[in-house]
Amino acid sequence: MILSSEAREVVETSMKINKVSESEREEIEKVIAAMPNDRVLLYKNVVSNPIGDLPRYSVHIRIQHMLTFVTFLTLAFTGLPIAFFDHFWAEPINSLIGGVDVSRVVHRTLASVMIFSMIYHIFTITAGTIVKIMQGRFEIRRSIIPLFKDLRDFKQDLEYFAGIRTERPEMDKFMYKQKVHYFAAAFGNFVMIISGSSFLFPEFWAAVLPVEIAAHFQEMMRLSHPHEALLALLVVAFWHWYNVHLAPGRFPMQWTFLTGKITREHQMEEHFLEYLRNLVELPEERDYLIDLLTARELEATGVDVVDAEASPEGATP
Repeated sequence: MILSSEAREVVETSMKINKVSESEREEIEKVIAAMPNDRVLLYKNVVSNPIGDLPRYSVHIRIQHMLTFVTFLTLAFTGLPIAFFDHFWAEPINSLIGGVDVSRVVHRTLASVMIFSMIYHIFTITAGTIVKIMQGRFEIRRSIIPLFKDLRDFKQDLEYFAGIRTERPEMDKFMYKQKVHYFAAAFGNFVMIISGSSFLFPEFWAAVLPVEIAAHFQEMMRLSHPHEALLALLVVAFWHWYNVHLAPGRFPMQWTFLTGKITREHQMEEHFLEYLRNLVELPEERDYLIDLLTARELEATGVDVVDAEASPEGATP
């Protein structure tokens, strides 16, 4: 495979960070050279375990996701019937929980858990980033921070789905859609915390805000809290769940949020630059890929690869 300048830079940076030896460098270059230039041909021929093949999320991220996932749904289940208590559908739900007063207690308790999860998340990504910087292993392209490349990826992905391009862009560990969703969710959580705190601590906000806007702020928060929750519920149901779990190739569920691993096919298709890093970091992935290319006769023309002693499971010609 002839790497683009961007992909080449990712590989070189990864080899520098991981301090690979000359023999490892030669092995990595040999594997990359053996890969076919057609990435679609490549990822459509790999063997993928639905539970996941390659590392993606740490155990901390998985715990935070589970806490946020559970509290978000239960907050919506307990909060929306309170906000719309006079609607026909709200009364049975409030009665099921034990009445509006009980719903309020449950709702506020769950909100505390969600706030804890957010603090836990902020601490994890901040401390993790500091450690990586101190170790010289931090790569901004591997983070969730938006970059100009995301705009280019978005444009090229539109061209792919319009039939103008034959391949999707070479995207990194977090693609543009994930970054948009992440920061939209972060903003939504911020709105929910501020608006929710205005219900619990109106005296505080009345004391810190100018008198002329305090009443307007309270009214705005009263409207924002349930409608932001409803918007978030719709986004999760119709965008997040579809893209992550229900889209073709992911249905009926993607296991990454539980196992912390992503399938080889998914990473090659949507996170190819991260896959190149895995080739540098994981010798076993290099062995697998060489075996696969040999077994399926996919190696690039003119490249001499080492014959595999045994084909990988499911990778027979």
